[in-house]
Amino acid sequence: MWRLYPAAFRVETVLFKHFFDSDSKEKMATLGISRKLLQNLYAKRVRFIAHLSRSLSAEPSLIKCRICSSIRKPKYSKCLSINRQIRTSAVLQDVVQFKLADIGEGIKEVVVKEWFVAEGDHVHQFDSICEVKSDKATVSITSRFDGIIKKIHFDVDDIALVGQPLVDILLDDDNESGDANQDVISETVVESEKSPLEYAMHKIRGEKVLATPAVRKLAMENQIILSNVEATGKGGRILKEDVVRFMENMAEGIGTSVPPPPIPDPPVASKPRALPKSPEAVAPRPLVVGHDRTEPIKGVRKAMVKAMTAAIKIPHFGYYDEVDMSSLVSMRNELKETATARGIRFSFMPFFLKAASLALGQYPLLNSSVDEACEKLTYKVSHNIGLAMDTPEGLMVPNVKNVQSLSLFQIAMELNRLQSLGENGKLNTTDLTGGTFTLSNIGTIGGTYARPVINPPEVTIGALGKIQILPRFDGAGTLTKCHILNVSWSADHRVIDGATMARFSNVWKAYLENPSSMLLDMK
Repeated sequence: MWRLYPAAFRVETVLFKHFFDSDSKEKMATLGISRKLLQNLYAKRVRFIAHLSRSLSAEPSLIKCRICSSIRKPKYSKCLSINRQIRTSAVLQDVVQFKLADIGEGIKEVVVKEWFVAEGDHVHQFDSICEVKSDKATVSITSRFDGIIKKIHFDVDDIALVGQPLVDILLDDDNESGDANQDVISETVVESEKSPLEYAMHKIRGEKVLATPAVRKLAMENQIILSNVEATGKGGRILKEDVVRFMENMAEGIGTSVPPPPIPDPPVASKPRALPKSPEAVAPRPLVVGHDRTEPIKGVRKAMVKAMTAAIKIPHFGYYDEVDMSSLVSMRNELKETATARGIRFSFMPFFLKAASLALGQYPLLNSSVDEACEKLTYKVSHNIGLAMDTPEGLMVPNVKNVQSLSLFQIAMELNRLQSLGENGKLNTTDLTGGTFTLSNIGTIGGTYARPVINPPEVTIGALGKIQILPRFDGAGTLTKCHILNVSWSADHRVIDGATMARFSNVWKAYLENPSSMLLDMK
């Protein structure tokens, strides 16, 4: 009590001392302090002490809220600063909201691809919690705490924004959870009923249905009443598989054809007359089962939207040519067995990339980048040649770093690594950024010519068609069988003119038609 109001009590103590000291009455009179004033102060102090004593004896365990810092009685367990519908106990637990941190490269959102933990699992620091995928790379998120997973905030394929909580972790006793950058929630929980955030509940036909928001969204898009779906989840919870199974069963029940109308028999008459024509059989109309589906553009497709929107502003210049690959086909067949013995798949791409790097050494303008306002041109020292790759996640463009310093075999090794990562959706940010020049090998799928779109801020891209065996006349006028490759170039016409593009293509073409000449310029 004395610690709460120290200054006031010290002043009153001095005054009371003078009040009971007869020798000081004259001094108090000179100070203008009357006897009545002292009596009033003394009475107020007596009433305050009595009130405070009653309060402390009635509620001796006033507590301070760890969330809003308010002083309240223990029976008011609900904090005034938040609205929680939970039951209380005397056990105080610290739950940390583990948020999605900024993973760089201007990434604002990611798609949750896989969870490595479940609610109730115990995790340690640096244990993998989940795997997320942005429009540029796949990243594994690790824990910074030791504790138990209390809640998972996102399902697989949900979009999580930077700064949003991924999981709630109940900290172990030996955790140091005083980091100011973390949001710590103090809860008093013993028996908590199922949270409205954990299960999305709504009533249909007087029946309570348990389903997650993702399941409810799937049902709403397909106009399915959840109360008609058989639930197989825990506690009568409807899972996504239940809705899909219901849709399949509904499709099998509806997919029946309508029989044509019966042909009426001709009427019987005593006199012969022309019989009425029977109506033509009407072919049954096929019933279309299912509904249109709308999904958000995310991940790799969203990155394509951003890149192509910027690329459409670039004035493209196109240049097309064909390359006689007959000599290169023979050389590649000789080297293929050696590379296979070393465990490397050896295709034509290492030759394409190395020839492009040698040509870029003579025409560095095509290995440059331009700013968005097209006011500055940056010449790149490294030849980081990108390869447009068709992956299960969509179109991605990883690049081989420093091609000018690599041998053909080293380029083939790096291409094998990138292709393996791309097939498994494991390409990281380093592999997908820093490109200076791009080649797109559409010939592996089909087609001869294309109109490739430049990948900003690069200024050049090439598309390679499939190799065809076609008849051609040689220098002596003899008709021969040749392996022909068609190439399509696109250049930023703001900084590259047609003559420069044609000269670069001629140098690149000469290296491929006479592959042994590459040995003279390799470093």
